[in-house]
Amino acid sequence: MLRETAFGTAKLMPDLDCEGGWLLTLDGTPQSYVDLRDPTHLEFEYTRRLGHLTDALAPTGRPLDALHLGGGALTLPRYLAATRPGSRQRVAEADGPLVDLVAEVLPWTGQGIEVTVGDAREVLRDTPAGSTDLVVADVFRGSLTPAHLTSTEFVALAAAALRPGGCYAANLADSAPLDFARAQAATVRSVFAHCCLVAEPSVLRGRRFGNLLLIGSGEPLPVQPLARRLAADPFPARLVADEELRRLVRGAHPVTDEHARPSPTPPQGAFSIG
Repeated sequence: MLRETAFGTAKLMPDLDCEGGWLLTLDGTPQSYVDLRDPTHLEFEYTRRLGHLTDALAPTGRPLDALHLGGGALTLPRYLAATRPGSRQRVAEADGPLVDLVAEVLPWTGQGIEVTVGDAREVLRDTPAGSTDLVVADVFRGSLTPAHLTSTEFVALAAAALRPGGCYAANLADSAPLDFARAQAATVRSVFAHCCLVAEPSVLRGRRFGNLLLIGSGEPLPVQPLARRLAADPFPARLVADEELRRLVRGAHPVTDEHARPSPTPPQGAFSIG
């Protein structure tokens, strides 16, 4: 199914190799993969890493209150609803026509998921202080993270929304020399006492463009359980924390609203599909 949305041409396509599987693209860039028969099936590597994080955050099955900035086809909210029944989840998605398309083809009613059409930062600003366990920032305009979602002011809003022990996670994309990712890590570290970065080794070494997950919290993160889950994944990722993270961000400075820029443009074909 093809539809013009607020930010481009969205296409929802059934996966012919997986009954119940659907792929959402926007202008040819993959945005979400949903398996209606098995919402615990996380197709994209970065989504699995977010799933590993949610698995490690609290005892198995305990509900979480989550705010998702960026909706797509609601892959992670559906995963949380399946693995932690009773979770209360709010999703902010700026693309209203995209929300309508997903609701029409891949409805989510009865799962404790509320979708708000609006700018992620504005929704975050209006979120009551100390009201959520998890804030996930996974916002792309096409293939770029908008500049106003990359600053210390934005991350501070996320910190204010979290309960004690709550966690902030941001999905980003970068390549060598990782200047954007390093600045974003410095930004998260300037707000949260505890921080780690997750990425595929080849991305960390600057060999290819790819996703990186930045995680912050006011209290110690479940680094060891998360690292074990990441290492056991079919596409293993590395977790960088403590002194190794300090070395990685050395020389990088936190980003403020005044100097914020979008994430770097991916090389041609980095995420596109035919």
